[in-house]
Parts: sequence; C-alpha cells; structure tokens
Amino acid sequence: MKEIKPDQSSSSSKKEQVEAMFDSIAPKYDFLNRFLSLGIDKGWRTKAMKALKPYQPKLILDVATGTGDLALEAVKVLNPDEIIGLDLSEQMLQVGRVKIKDAGLGSKISMVKGDSENLPFDNNKFDAITVAFGVRNFQNLEAGLKEMHRVLKVGGRVAILEFSKPSGFPFKQVFQFYFKNILPVWGNMLSKSSNAYTYLPESVQHFPEGQEFASILLACGYKDISVQPLTFGTCTLYLAGK
Repeated sequence: MKEIKPDQSSSSSKKEQVEAMFDSIAPKYDFLNRFLSLGIDKGWRTKAMKALKPYQPKLILDVATGTGDLALEAVKVLNPDEIIGLDLSEQMLQVGRVKIKDAGLGSKISMVKGDSENLPFDNNKFDAITVAFGVRNFQNLEAGLKEMHRVLKVGGRVAILEFSKPSGFPFKQVFQFYFKNILPVWGNMLSKSSNAYTYLPESVQHFPEGQEFASILLACGYKDISVQPLTFGTCTLYLAGK
C-alpha cells in the first residue's frame, strides 16, 4: 500500500506531517468539516454510535479524536461512564477541551495527546474503541489497528468511520469532481493551509476500503466484521469485535 503523506516531497515522517497539518488547521477544523461535508458528517457519527448501543460500553477510547466530535456524540447516544479521546495534535485537543468544558462534560471526557501506534493503556482495558476519519492518517495502518485490538476487552467492539469512494453512476462522477476540484480549493483557502485539503482526496483515493479493509481488520485479530456503506458509499462504517 502506497504511503500518502501531506507533503510527498518532505523527508519528515507521515506522523510528523499529519501532526503539524492538524495543528495548523485546528482553529477552523470544525467549521470546515460542516461546510465541506454539508453537515452530513454529523449523521455518520450518530449512526456509528447507535451501532454500539446494543453493547452498552462503559469505558470508550476515541482514537484520532481531533476536536472531540465523536466523543461528544458518544455521550449523547451511549451515556458511558468515561471516554478518553486520544490524538497526535495538541492544537486539535485544545479546541476539543474547550468544547467539552462548554458542554459541562469535563468529568466524563478526557483528552490526551498520544500515538495510535503506541497506546499508553493496559491490555484489555476498553469496552469499545471508536475512530472517525482517522485510520487513513495512521503511518502504519496495521500497527495502529493491532494496538487498538490489544487494549480492547475480549467481547469489546470497534466502530470505524472512514471516507470511501462511491461506485454508482452518477454519484461516483459527482463525488470525484467535488473531491478533486472543489474541496481542495475551498478547504486550502479557508484553512490557509497549502496542502491539508489536497492531501484529503489523495489519501482517500489510496486507502484500502470495503472488503479490502475488512481483510486487514481480520488479519489484525478482529472478528465479526461488518462493512456498511453510507450516503451512496462516500463513507463506510466498519464494525468489528475481539
């Protein structure tokens, strides 16, 4: 699998580049998410959390939590005892901490800086692990998925949301035009980033999706894997157990 970095010409690692990129766009990240996805991303997060509801997880780890949108949605839908949000980007976490404080949820959600490929938690700790649009940014996909599997309890569940590419006419053509021509221009301009929203469609284009990603989950130790395309296949919800 080809490694796609925000800046292919740079010698720095993907991990370093992703951290710097998200640090730079953190102040406008939430606005751009809503604006560029037309608000559809909120519904995807709700659907992912509702999929975990039958399992009633009490302790949840939200990997690549960003500004905490999925963690906040988890509180609304699942009402767990505790959620830990983990991310590489300190600036994204700072934005998230303000949102959590404003929501009065500081006692329920904690935000920690950390690396998905070296999680600072004991084995078999979490009832559920969630990731929204983050696994695509892992430097080593399998290493990150294996670390998540390690800290997930036996019988626990993971819910992963990730962008995917629709295949049906005419949505495939509309999506490709928007993703390659409109989103990068508006995203880079509004975020004042030179490459963040150019990297996004490139990383989606090369990400192993659908059954290919399900096979990677299986190879990393997960079982009971399901693949659910959302919104004509522009996003996919992956569910798996340990």
